[in-house]
This record gives sequence, structure tokens and C-alpha cells, in this order.
Amino acid sequence: MRQRKNGSSLKHPNLSEAEEKSQKKSPYSSKDVFATCLGFRMLNALLIQTYFNPDEHWQALEVAHRIAFGYGHLTWEWEEGIRSYLHPMVFALFYKLLALLGLDTPWVMIKAPRLLQSIFAAAGDLYLYKLSFMLFGDGVAKWALFSQLANWFMFFCFSRTFSNSLETVLTLVGLYYWPSMRSSSNKVSSGSRKWGVTLAALACAIRPTSAIIWVYVGLLELYLTHERLRFIFLELIPIGSVVLGIMCLLDRLMYGSWVLVPLNFLKFNFLSSGGDYYGTHKWHWYFTQGFTVMLFSFLPFCVDGIIKSKYWKLSGLILWVLGLYSILGHKEFRFVLPVLPISLIFAGYSLASLEERNYTNGERKRSSCICNKWSSRKHFAIFFLLASNIPMALYMSLVHQRGTEDAMNYLSKEAAKEKVKSILFLMPCHATPYYSTLHYNLPMRFLDCTPSKGTPAESDRFMMDPVSFAVDFAKHWSHPSHIVLFDSEERHLKDFLVSHSFREVRRFFHAHFKVDRDLQASVVVYAMTDT
Repeated sequence: MRQRKNGSSLKHPNLSEAEEKSQKKSPYSSKDVFATCLGFRMLNALLIQTYFNPDEHWQALEVAHRIAFGYGHLTWEWEEGIRSYLHPMVFALFYKLLALLGLDTPWVMIKAPRLLQSIFAAAGDLYLYKLSFMLFGDGVAKWALFSQLANWFMFFCFSRTFSNSLETVLTLVGLYYWPSMRSSSNKVSSGSRKWGVTLAALACAIRPTSAIIWVYVGLLELYLTHERLRFIFLELIPIGSVVLGIMCLLDRLMYGSWVLVPLNFLKFNFLSSGGDYYGTHKWHWYFTQGFTVMLFSFLPFCVDGIIKSKYWKLSGLILWVLGLYSILGHKEFRFVLPVLPISLIFAGYSLASLEERNYTNGERKRSSCICNKWSSRKHFAIFFLLASNIPMALYMSLVHQRGTEDAMNYLSKEAAKEKVKSILFLMPCHATPYYSTLHYNLPMRFLDCTPSKGTPAESDRFMMDPVSFAVDFAKHWSHPSHIVLFDSEERHLKDFLVSHSFREVRRFFHAHFKVDRDLQASVVVYAMTDT
């Protein structure tokens, strides 16, 4: 990045001085920061070759593929109307562009969506830098950006096509424009808050649970502003209504009837605890396992930065989000992704405090030996963070649970050569990508797992007794040309597969250790002997 001539030093917790500093220009131009982040995130996207959570494919790319190409599977959530088409439409338009340019080849269809998300992610990185610079100055901003780029979970998740990833981007950009998140709102332009409200509304349209973040920010704004009526009646209500209206019109077009997604989402996830069907955790899980694992070795630096900065508005937002999400039974890492970068800002504050100690009137108040002491601590901290996060990021992105993606990439290439006629997935539901990766319109069948009370779903019955399920299933199946399954079930079904004229054609490594089931070490593809 090209650096302008401009000194910087850390002068906190005196926020009034930081506010003065934030009025100066950053030593790095926004274009340079964005270009650096974009290059990093695009490489990041290309290095992600593993499967993390079904929603990356099934609630985004699969829906987008159906919109753009006319075929793709819609899960039960879309039948219940608890998902908005706003997020998938972004990728649907991108797919259409690829098709018009003749670029919808198997490799491009696999890599391009994450490359598109990497552009959004780079914008999020840029605004994390700008938010940090606005609050704490350049000394903290550059280390906050370092923390963002070095954190293993941001590397692992931010360039994936989750709605949570785009929600995180909108959160970072939105917080930058909200006056209530600054130490002083006196010099904030009148249009800044309107941008903040617009971005908050978009985040809530994409992920209704994003309202947890924006209720906190909005209440803080309501408390601090001297223009409460203007804020409510000329900004919040009009902008929120326009965004909600656009979302409802889009969903009306796609669903074919009027559907109020936020209301349906609220009923299912909060009033009926429908999300608990997919598993529950203890109330303290985010504090003791989930969020601490996401922060990983940045945790002590984050805590140190929160204490030293004393910027309670921002740290309070983290606690608010973790606390409210802890009330819900069903918990996932990605649900709290939007507050991970905020925590990393505080880690950046801690690292900056190691780089520079107090200056008074431009004079250094410590000896050279003390200077060397803090310099060595800074170097050790950087080495420790990189040495702990880089291996974790690369292992999770390149190795752990890659078999299901590799298997579908292989089948996509085989289908393009017309060597695949139909596919059956004898494995837990949504364990692989689907038509969005295959990009070939042929019959496929996976085991259903639609939530139901009292009756085990197909997927559950298969996992309880693979052999009996397969024998019964084969009585009514349309004989597939290929079967995909995990090695843990293959052991039970080998005789069944041989008796039905299937042979192993490919085996892909999947994982070294189990996650929530028995060890699924590899994914195996079987084909009919005459295929």
C-alpha cells in the first residue's frame, strides 16, 4: 500500500484526542487498502476447498441456480416462506452474467461465487479499517486490519457465500455511518445516519436476526441524538419501509404470493423454537466454546484492548449480541460472525499499544532498553498470532471436510462428459453441494430431513440402520447410475452395492477426525458396472 506522509501514534483512552486524529487523512488511501484486501480475499476464496455448513450452498447458490437456469432444489424453508430471495438474487444475477458470457463451465461455476463474495469481503475489510481509524487513529487501524486478515475464522468463513458473510459486510459498513458509534457526533454529516439506517435495513432484510445488532445501535442513537423525531419519522420509518417494501415485492414475484419473511422467520425460530430441530447447546456455549474458538489466539488481545480502550459502546455491542444469541437453543459459529471483526478491532488496539507507548508533546518518555522491550513483545505477539492462525486457516480451508466438495466437482466434470445419468446420495441430508456445483440437469436424489414431529426423517432412519433402509429404498427406486456415500456407511452397505451391480470408481479424503457423527474419513463414489 502506498503511504502518505503523516505521523501516527496511539493516544488513548483519551477519545477526544482520537476524534481529532480521525479528522486527519489516513496515511493509506482507500483505494490502496481496498486493492490490498481484494487481492488477499480473492486468494482466500481460491484456497477455500472444504465444506463447512449446508447453508452456503443450499440457501444461497442452489436457490440462485434455480432462478438463473431453471433447475435446482428448494429446501423446506422456501416452502415455509422463512427465507427471502434478496440474498440468492445477488448470485442469480451473477450466474446470468456468466451464462451470457459463455463462462458457466464447471470450474468457473465452482470458484466464481466465492470470488464474487471476496469482493464484498474486501469492502468489509476496508470499512473495518476506516471504522478503526475513525475511532482510534492509524496506529490502531492498521493492526485491526492485520487482525482481521490474520484471524483463522475470518479466512475460513468470510469469503464463503453465506448470508451471514454479507450481513457482516453490511454491519461493518453500516457501523461506520452511525453517529452513535462515534465518540462525538458533532461533526457527522446529516446524510451519514441515513446511509447507516439503509445498510442496517438491508442487513435485516438479508438476515432478520441482524435486528439484534441494530436494535442496540438504534436505541443508542435514540438516546444520544438531539433530533429524535427526525430520526424516527424522517429516517428510520421511511427508509425501513422502502427496504421492506422492495424485499416484499421481490418475494411476491418469486413466491407467487405475498409472503412476509421476517414474520415467518420470527415465528419459526423464536416463537416455536424450530431451529432446535437441528440441535441445541448450553446457554454459555458462545462464551465458553463458540466465540472463543472463533477468536482463537486473538482472545487475550481482544480482552486487553477492550480494557485499555474503555470504548464501552462498541464492546457493549459484542456482549449484547452474544448474550441475546445465547438465549436461543440452536447455536452456530456463523450466527455471531458480524461481531467477530468488531472484537478484532480491540485486538488491533492491544497490538498498537505494544507498538507505541505514550508520547507527550512529541517527546519520548522511556529509555531505549524499555523501547526494545516493547518492540520484542510486539514481534513475539505477531509471531504467536501468525504461527497459531495460519496453520489453522489453511487446514480448515484446504483439508478438513473437503471430500464432499471434491466428489461433486468430480461428478460435475463427469456429467459434462455425459458419463453420469442419475445420482443417489446415501448420506445425511445436504452433506454435499447440489445442482449449483453439478451444473447439469439430470435426476438426483438425497435423503429428506424436513423437520417433523414424532416421525424420524429419511436421513435419520438411514443413519439408524443403513442396510434396512437401503433394501427398502431399492424396492421403489429408479436405478441410479451413481451412488455417493461416506465410508462409515459404506462398511455396512458394501454387499448391498455389489449385489446391485455397483463398483467403486473414486474415493476422496474427507476428514481426519469426527465432528458431530462417527468419523467420516472419506467420500466414496460408486457407479453401475455398465456405466
